[in-house]
Amino acid sequence: QVQLVESGGGLVQAGGSLRLSCAASGRIFRINDMGWYRQAPGKERELVATINTGDSTNYADSVKGRFTISRDNAKKTVYLQMNSLKPEDTAVYYCNAEISSYSYWGSATLYWGQGTQVTVSS
Repeated sequence: QVQLVESGGGLVQAGGSLRLSCAASGRIFRINDMGWYRQAPGKERELVATINTGDSTNYADSVKGRFTISRDNAKKTVYLQMNSLKPEDTAVYYCNAEISSYSYWGSATLYWGQGTQVTVSS
């Protein structure tokens, strides 16, 4: 089975920085797009950033210029560097990844991590 495990969340003051990591493990032949989403209390889960196999990135307007997504394919890990954090960034952050588990060219399944809490105090 495939698992995604996030780490790096915590409590930080406004203006501070955090770096989230998400490592994939298990039966993995290929990882396609990877991404970060977040869900604040009482709100729907929303896209934060995505990165594809060619390292092309996409960001929500609310985080452009402050957050940077990257990936290390050898470590099967995606990162989210978050700078200039604001109280409105407070949420549970989830990573996801499209992973082929049965063969290199097999169909991919979307997997999600369990989430990590990020709290930004004002």
